[in-house]
Amino acid sequence: MKHAIYVTRHLPETALYKLQTVCDVEIWDRDIPPPYDLLVEKVRDKQGLFCLLTDRIDAALMDAAPRLKVISQCAVGYDNIAVTAATERGIPVGNTPGVLTDATADFAFTLLMSAARRIGEAIDYVRQGNWTTWGLTLLLGQSVYGATLGIIGMGRIGQAVAQRASGFNMKVLYYDTSRQHEAEARLGVEFCSLEELLQASDYVSLHVNLTEETRGLMDAQAFALMKPTAILINTARGPIVDADALHVALKEGQIAYAALDVTDPEPLPADHNLLELPNLIVAPHIASATVPSRNLMSMRAAENLLAGLRGERLPYCANPEVYG
Repeated sequence: MKHAIYVTRHLPETALYKLQTVCDVEIWDRDIPPPYDLLVEKVRDKQGLFCLLTDRIDAALMDAAPRLKVISQCAVGYDNIAVTAATERGIPVGNTPGVLTDATADFAFTLLMSAARRIGEAIDYVRQGNWTTWGLTLLLGQSVYGATLGIIGMGRIGQAVAQRASGFNMKVLYYDTSRQHEAEARLGVEFCSLEELLQASDYVSLHVNLTEETRGLMDAQAFALMKPTAILINTARGPIVDADALHVALKEGQIAYAALDVTDPEPLPADHNLLELPNLIVAPHIASATVPSRNLMSMRAAENLLAGLRGERLPYCANPEVYG
């Protein structure tokens, strides 16, 4: 008899086929996340849950699904899942580390370059029919080559961004809760305090997990420390940046620009005051959106789910303590 699983979004064909060969698969077939109450109802009789970071997976949902054996998240982060509650209930939680490092680092640097050279404004300028001639002062941006990049969070993605910065001869500072000596030796990055990083950097790129300590890390006090020419890049999680403080910083010239792939709230409403600002680029959370990375993510999540259904240890487990 096949295991019953619920999948909260469309999947690439390869991963879907892998699951369908051994499971009874029910899929939420819309582009928006399933409503929480519906999700709770759908998992009541399921043994496996394949979810995304936009799904709220809390203790109440787990209690409503007494047969649930495994939760497999198709993402690196898992702050949407009550992991402690899952561990208490003996449910392993899978995630997909490693497969989207390069895609995300590429996109972080894409946002950095786009903000530095005001690409969004330039595209709008042409499309709105304002391009009438060439001028010495038209849409002047900031230099990237030889500038100072501050990376907050020197994990896999932070290190990959630092590696890309070396091609632009950038000085790279980093702040993390612990020093990364191997990365310092290999990449030539310099450890410093958060305050020193914010004061010295021309570009600040965020690569930390969302925790209670990092929520609102970039607040009014942080922006006050930054250069008025500085640019903020966020491809981590939206709530790491205080949206109201960012609006003030951009509008009043405390910093020059921001480029975001993640927002708070997410999605960002079309009438949000941040979108009124010309010195802001917002992308719809697509840093990992390459065909190879999304295929690998979904296959890794499928492998986690199937291992959990078989009673085996998940290849990529967010709560290994569940195994005692």
